[in-house]
Amino acid sequence: MPTSSVTVRPVSNRRERKLFLNFPWKHYHGDPNWIPPLRQNQEELVNYKKHPFYDNAEITTFLAWKDGQVCGRVAAITDHAHNKYHKENLGMFGFFESINDREVSDALLNACKECFREQGIQDMRGPLNPSMNYECGLLTDGFDSPPTFQMTYNHSYYQSLIEGFGFEKSQDMYAFYGHVDMLSGLDEKMQFVADEAVRRFDLKLRGVSRKNFAEDVRTFLNIYNQALPGQWGFVPLSDTEAAHAGAAIKHLLIPELTSIAEDETGPVGIVFGLLDYNPLIRKINGKLFPFGFLRILMGRKKIKRVRLISTNVLPKYQRWGLGLVLMSRIIPPAMAYGITEAEFSWVLESNKLSRGTLERGGAQLTKTYRIFDYHWD
Repeated sequence: MPTSSVTVRPVSNRRERKLFLNFPWKHYHGDPNWIPPLRQNQEELVNYKKHPFYDNAEITTFLAWKDGQVCGRVAAITDHAHNKYHKENLGMFGFFESINDREVSDALLNACKECFREQGIQDMRGPLNPSMNYECGLLTDGFDSPPTFQMTYNHSYYQSLIEGFGFEKSQDMYAFYGHVDMLSGLDEKMQFVADEAVRRFDLKLRGVSRKNFAEDVRTFLNIYNQALPGQWGFVPLSDTEAAHAGAAIKHLLIPELTSIAEDETGPVGIVFGLLDYNPLIRKINGKLFPFGFLRILMGRKKIKRVRLISTNVLPKYQRWGLGLVLMSRIIPPAMAYGITEAEFSWVLESNKLSRGTLERGGAQLTKTYRIFDYHWD
């Protein structure tokens, strides 16, 4: 009986950590739509450098070898915050990369399975890198263009590999495309709802403040954690995670591309967009230092696309069109900045309210990302 030529081992030393991090550069060489990850960010997200997500989570990273060469990688993640919040016992897999070889992908996913089995876990979900609050999902449709900033990308054959192991669809997430031209055709009923919300609740709009940035990060965290508990897969962000994320994007954020709605009680909704820095990240090959960060800051005026990442509204306001109200503040300065395109991502397929608003506004579905589940006895 032939023996497998594939070996999967946990990453155990500095050399193997480097191989794990560098594998995508080799794996996607020549792919015009692949964007290099930011190297320092990747080191943190796989816990090779300290990241607050792992204050309440554990990760084991694996490399697959064939004929003496690295041919794949994966991470087994135990997210205690998720399991406690949802009263589940799930193991998450993420950072999955594999050559187009079922033997390799099966060996990688089996390594995760055995890792979780030892913990008494019999259900696996992914890909999550490392959770729903970060990059997540497998691209299953929309391979004809690069991803926007902080969205995932993968080879088209990955779906077949993952489903071939036994994973099934759990939830899809969508990316919608919008152009400034669509604003002139905004549904009159939607505009009426937004105008009525401003009048009824005496809303005031402002942008995120650089001077009081830490306070506005806390504002975001408060609204985010109150707005999303009903959403599939949601896990509250911790104070330390929110502060860490805020510090990472502080100098990338354009205040004019943010909007906070306040009533007499304080902030009730927030939306922020980030420029699509991916074309610049490709030019610096994912290296922020020593000079990559300066190239990004100096080159961002040429960026014409924004990714609208998060529109969060307190529950009592969620059916009053506050998303449109928040967007109304962003549109004029975005156009003045030279922005011509926007991506709204990601949006859960089960989030019918957000999907319906975008579709009625003329946004086009351009990419689909999938989360898979797998159970064993």
